[in-house]
Amino acid sequence: MPQFHHLLLFSLVASAAASQTYLKTVAEDPIDGLAEDPKVQYCESWRLAVETNNAGEWKKVPSRCVDVVADYIKGPQYLIDSKMVARLSHAYAKTVKLAGDGKDLWVFDVDETLISNFLHYTVHGYDSRMSNETAAYDQWVNSGKATALPWSLWLYRKLQSLGFQLVLLTGRKEHHRNSTEQNLMAVGYRSWKKLILRESLDATKTAMTYKSEKRAELEAEGYRIHGSSGDQWSDLLGPPMAKRSFKLPNPMYHIP
Repeated sequence: MPQFHHLLLFSLVASAAASQTYLKTVAEDPIDGLAEDPKVQYCESWRLAVETNNAGEWKKVPSRCVDVVADYIKGPQYLIDSKMVARLSHAYAKTVKLAGDGKDLWVFDVDETLISNFLHYTVHGYDSRMSNETAAYDQWVNSGKATALPWSLWLYRKLQSLGFQLVLLTGRKEHHRNSTEQNLMAVGYRSWKKLILRESLDATKTAMTYKSEKRAELEAEGYRIHGSSGDQWSDLLGPPMAKRSFKLPNPMYHIP
């Protein structure tokens, strides 16, 4: 056998052996082993998994990532990420041909989409879901102190200027209507078409089921949902879906 064939065969065997060793290492490395990675890199990878929905129904922010998540929300990257979503949403919206009959909709979630509850979560920690049943959350909502997410407010106004009707579809309960309306108006949101909140019949439904049903009701009324914005995958998924959906970043909590 010529020498170059020996070299080629050796190379192929060595490459295959190396690949098998690597695959074995990966296969035997449990998810818990990721915690051995450097803290910041691990937490950034965890945050990416959350935003891409690879983390699934995660329960809470890993304890070693709480300060990393807080730094992300308080730092420039969260604002830049939000800006990117708003700019891409606006770019798509400008391509939509509106009928001009008042039936062209864009649906917005409220919490962590239009307004931020970060101050509440810095005090009460980061949980798997925004619990409407807790006294602390009720007190926070009634205070009306949530702040506007600046790039969401920018997008909201741009969509209005383009002629979209805006519907706000939130998991907040009906008894929060007054405080929610006052909070939204206080930070600059105006002239929405509808503000839809959970009624008593919706109490046991998952967010995805509840919001899917409300979108179906809107379509049954003749509305066309061109776009949808939300910080949770459950804000966006489930039939009928908007023609385009835009996910805002939120590594603080998960709502199924």
